[in-house]
Amino acid sequence: MNVKKIMVVGAGQMGSGIAQVCAQSGYSVILNDIKPEFVERGLGVINKNLSRQVEKGRMSKEQKEEILGRIIASTDLHDAKDADLVIEAAVENMEVKTKIFAQLDEIAQEHAILASNTSSLPITEIAAATKRPEKVIGMHFMNPVPVMKLVEIIRGLATEDEVYQTIEDITKTLNKVPVEVNDFPGFVSNRVLMPMINEAIYTLYEGVATKEAIDEVMKLGMNHPMGPLALADFIGLDTCLYIMETLHEGFGDDKYRPCPLLRKYVKAGWLGKKTGRGFYVYE
Repeated sequence: MNVKKIMVVGAGQMGSGIAQVCAQSGYSVILNDIKPEFVERGLGVINKNLSRQVEKGRMSKEQKEEILGRIIASTDLHDAKDADLVIEAAVENMEVKTKIFAQLDEIAQEHAILASNTSSLPITEIAAATKRPEKVIGMHFMNPVPVMKLVEIIRGLATEDEVYQTIEDITKTLNKVPVEVNDFPGFVSNRVLMPMINEAIYTLYEGVATKEAIDEVMKLGMNHPMGPLALADFIGLDTCLYIMETLHEGFGDDKYRPCPLLRKYVKAGWLGKKTGRGFYVYE
């Protein structure tokens, strides 16, 4: 299938990154969100990222303008009628996602593929909100999108082989590495990563060591580029909690029980870097 125009629903950190890499690879992109200021903020982030590339001599000013020229701002979901592929990058919440997919199913052309950037939610359940489950797929990008190479591609129960192949090919044109994953809670990335982060939070909660010491052990001892508590702040503690709850509910196993300290911080509004405070304080 020939994909020329891609719509990204959600202009936050992930959505703007996805829109950027799609535009950089020559696709026409519609960047959509519910409010104009959200779209503007997303476009601002893309502009900043590309300007940095120009400063480093990795692209010319003309190339930057060309890329920005391929992105159209949108606050109307009906713009999906022009897209061959829609990538949803809204908040990690099943109710929100199924509502968006049900609307997209009504609006998008018959041939259009609907993909979700969910980091943990079942694709089969999202697909069930549509009348085209065979054209629904998971496309889980890593954060920050312009830098990270991996894209987990998740087949739902009904996803067609042709749809999977199209998404795998597109992922390669974005200069990313596609990895096929089956539809289980948390897929591979978050099923392995989140319990490690949760265990690091338990280690802090139980007073085994300070947050700095825990992060230092994982950086120096396990060669991680960032400690698990700093990483949790970067991801967002609300997102970490939601993924742990999804794993706990999906598997019914207490090894996925979110640490009480994680719940406490989220209730306090200490969500990490985005709110200026999580396990660490950010100016």
